[in-house]
Amino acid sequence: MAALLTALAALLALPVLGVLGAWFALDAQALATLAHQFDTVLPGYAGQSLLLAASVGVGVALLGGATAAAVTLFDFPGRRVFEWALLLPLAMPAYVLAYAYTDFLQFSGALQTALRAATGAQGALWPDVRSLPGAVVLFVLCLYPYVYLLTRTALGERGVQMMEAARLLGAGLRRRIVEVALPLARPAIAAGVALALMETLADYGVGAYFGLTTFSTGIYKAWLVMNDRIAAAQLASLLLALVALLLWVERRAQGRLRFATSRPGSAQAGEARPVALRGRGAVAAWLLCALPVALGFVLPVAILLRMLWLEARHAEFGLPLARFVQWAWVSFELAALAAAAAVVLALALGFVLRVRQRGSGVAGQALAVAARTVSLGYAVPGAVIAVGILLPVGWVQQHWPAAQLPALVTGTLLGLLYAYLVRFSAVALQSVEAGYARVPRSIDDSARMLGAGRWRLLAELHAPLLKRSALAAALLVFVDVMKELPATLVLRPFGADTLAVVAYNFARDERLGEAALPSLAIVAVGLIPVVLLSRAMRQR
Repeated sequence: MAALLTALAALLALPVLGVLGAWFALDAQALATLAHQFDTVLPGYAGQSLLLAASVGVGVALLGGATAAAVTLFDFPGRRVFEWALLLPLAMPAYVLAYAYTDFLQFSGALQTALRAATGAQGALWPDVRSLPGAVVLFVLCLYPYVYLLTRTALGERGVQMMEAARLLGAGLRRRIVEVALPLARPAIAAGVALALMETLADYGVGAYFGLTTFSTGIYKAWLVMNDRIAAAQLASLLLALVALLLWVERRAQGRLRFATSRPGSAQAGEARPVALRGRGAVAAWLLCALPVALGFVLPVAILLRMLWLEARHAEFGLPLARFVQWAWVSFELAALAAAAAVVLALALGFVLRVRQRGSGVAGQALAVAARTVSLGYAVPGAVIAVGILLPVGWVQQHWPAAQLPALVTGTLLGLLYAYLVRFSAVALQSVEAGYARVPRSIDDSARMLGAGRWRLLAELHAPLLKRSALAAALLVFVDVMKELPATLVLRPFGADTLAVVAYNFARDERLGEAALPSLAIVAVGLIPVVLLSRAMRQR
């Protein structure tokens, strides 16, 4: 079983190896393509990608860190509500946010039309939202919860107690924040920013819809428009290098998150209280927390509902409910299959890692490397995965045309499911490993002393204990697959459009009213893990 799992993990690493392998097949044509890209498009792709990432990084660090400090270190009206409400933008994919605000803020949108009618102004009242600054604002609004969540956890462990200790030593509020809270939260902020930047660089929906020249849009342009697989592979490998750097920063920052926690009922926890705010301070804290929730979730949902209502009222044939059911079923089918496969793989890998000693021989070391490989998949952008799958498929088709591998990969759901497993198996494995961390090894020893074999140990002992972790893993993978766009856009077979693809196609064709229904469905599904996460955090 260990050998089979190692082989499966190696198979999941094939797309990354396919992209990197393009550099080992450099010939005169590939070198000419690379030189041409350096002279033409590559500076633009790199410059705009780095500018976008730097701007989003600063924005999510400021907004996520400030809101986390507000609800953790201070007490003001509405604080308990904002503790969970600040997570709501996690349910809103960036491309859905882009569709909503484009319809609302564009020249012919509801807001500009109403303002021109009220003031008599002519022309556009502000620059087009479909721009690099507009994309930065949208990414900050939907990605700041990564920083908020990690920073709130870091400050919640010791922040209030250390702030109280600093107050007793005579430190003022500003000094306590700058010299106590900020150093304590710095590793969490760095980890959250790295996660947000990985999502930003992996995005395709916002970049394509706003006409940005980023690495992700360049990869698809090279592959689908220019039909140049070499250029696409070179761009994909550069994007992969940037993501690998961010992943290293995130892992290093996560490694510095070490806390000595206090039990909620201890005297230390009971004596320390958040700083109570009154007057203008309370109003400022309330506005700081209310604005990102309103702009990142409440207002976009209201805009989408309005778009849906107008479409149902004025469309010639009404809402396409029959087609919506078909799109929803395809999305549900793919998400359910991918979630089931990812959970089974994670359970098998987690079980074998537990019952074997990782350092025992070559097999144990290979299995540990396999688990590490699977855990890195979530950091790989969908565009890189798509190119990494199609490159080996093209090579096989070139050398063995009778194999008909392209028809199997792009003509059925197998290629999509493979891409989903490459990217989202890491989510399931992390959840299962977290569940195993709560199961003492002494239970396994007791079962073995009673004569239980490995399969009985898994079926009758581990499976019941890991049921909640497995369900959580399935739910997270299900939601991620429902929202996934880049890989689905390239690898989906004919007639297998998902809600994300349909929403993107409608928005690309400027049929924003028709994009509202699938977009709202994606947001509704994305709310499920956010609600569960909020409940788990309140129960801590």
